[in-house]
Amino acid sequence: MADKTLDAKGLNCPLPILRAKKMLKEVPTGGTLEVLATDPGSVADFGAFCRTTGNELVESTAADGVYRFIIKHVA
Repeated sequence: MADKTLDAKGLNCPLPILRAKKMLKEVPTGGTLEVLATDPGSVADFGAFCRTTGNELVESTAADGVYRFIIKHVA
C-alpha cells in the first residue's frame, strides 16, 4: 500500500507530472506515491521524471485505460 495516492485521471501532460512532483514532497523519504493516470504519454513521462529526479519507479502497470505508477521517494 502506498503512503499517498494521486488520482490524475483525466489530466493531460504536464499536469500529472506536476501534481506528482508536488505530492512527493508530502511523502517521507523511502515512502511511496501511487499515481493513477489516463494519459498514454504518462508512461514515458513518469519514466523520464524518475530518471531526472532520482526517485525510483517501482511499478508501472496499465489496465482498462488507467496507468498506475508506484514511485519510491528517494531524494
